[in-house]
Amino acid sequence: MTYAEVTTPWDRLRVHWSARSWLRTFHVATGVPIALLSVAVIAGLTFVALVLAWTLVVPAIALPLLFWSVPRLTRLQRARFAAFLDVDIPPVPAPSGDGDLFRRLIRPARARSTWRQIAYHLLAPLISAAGLLTVLVAWSAFLVTAALAVQMWAVGGGWRGALPAVVALALSVAAPALARGIAALDVIAAEALLGPSLSEQLAQRVETLQESRADVIDAADAERRRIERDLHDGAQQRLVSLAMNLGMARASLSGPPSPLQEVIVRSHEEAKQALKELRDLVRGLHPAVLTDEGLDAALSGLATRSPLPVRLRVEVPGRVSPTIEAVAFFVVSEALANVAKHSGASGAEVLAWREGDVLRLEVVDDGLGGAEPGGGTGLRGLAQRVGSVDGTLGVDSPPGGPTRISVELPCA
Repeated sequence: MTYAEVTTPWDRLRVHWSARSWLRTFHVATGVPIALLSVAVIAGLTFVALVLAWTLVVPAIALPLLFWSVPRLTRLQRARFAAFLDVDIPPVPAPSGDGDLFRRLIRPARARSTWRQIAYHLLAPLISAAGLLTVLVAWSAFLVTAALAVQMWAVGGGWRGALPAVVALALSVAAPALARGIAALDVIAAEALLGPSLSEQLAQRVETLQESRADVIDAADAERRRIERDLHDGAQQRLVSLAMNLGMARASLSGPPSPLQEVIVRSHEEAKQALKELRDLVRGLHPAVLTDEGLDAALSGLATRSPLPVRLRVEVPGRVSPTIEAVAFFVVSEALANVAKHSGASGAEVLAWREGDVLRLEVVDDGLGGAEPGGGTGLRGLAQRVGSVDGTLGVDSPPGGPTRISVELPCA
């Protein structure tokens, strides 16, 4: 029962004397030894490191041990809040462990979360000690006044025993209320100092969203590959067989044209056209050569099929992730399609190379220029596709040309 559900004085007493109230009291009581342990560890290691700083060796051991101990003391406090108050304080993201030994040692010292945790461990003894003292005084006073009231009633004190009884009753309500107040203050301090800050929460949320987006993009790319395989191995093969059968039937017919012959000829041509459209669709979903042989072979196929002469140079050692390869392929494919449709160019050049963890692409044409990302030429779609993997797209297209499309894709 919560205070929002309290309707009578008796309900209020039940709330005060409930198991939750006793758990708050235990929370306050157990906070003292844990807080004293934390202060002893932090103060002791700090004192040793400062006093023996001239040795250089002792601080090199004491300080890393201090920063190693802080998160473990924090976990102990978080467990206390979860056990007695059912309050879950989110853990603070640990500093990255990348880098050499020296960087790994000093990284916790540079993290704000470390110093916020230390601040709580130094503040916790004051909160816990004050809370425990207050609660003990309240309960002791309750026991004394209750015993006095019983004694006065036993010796025939009459109405004089009522006053200690009223005071004892008031203290029985005040003691759990004090424990609840101290526990609430402790929760506020712990959430502010032991939990992640707003900036850390936002950073963690951004990281989660980036991972979710990457999973969605990978899943979509995997689904496109599955559809490509199904169409290639299923519908495309059946269309090939149908076109071959119609071709053989068309070749076997002789004599003057007849309605049946015209139907077979027309069906054969439509089957070949449908097969061509299906192949273009499969290639647009995800070309098999990209999966089997990589980006170099796939871009070579694009250059060969382009209606304009295309000079291609690819310097990408090894393979990058399938998602990045797919984005790179479709960017070059759509860029060459735009060149053929809109630029009036006589040729184009495609460059692809890798610099560290970045895959770079350039598509250059000698057309009329004047291309703008928002001009309805398909560049907006390219920017969206590149942005889906945190890449960047640049367009340099002055009037009169040439047009240069530059793309950077992270491939770490």
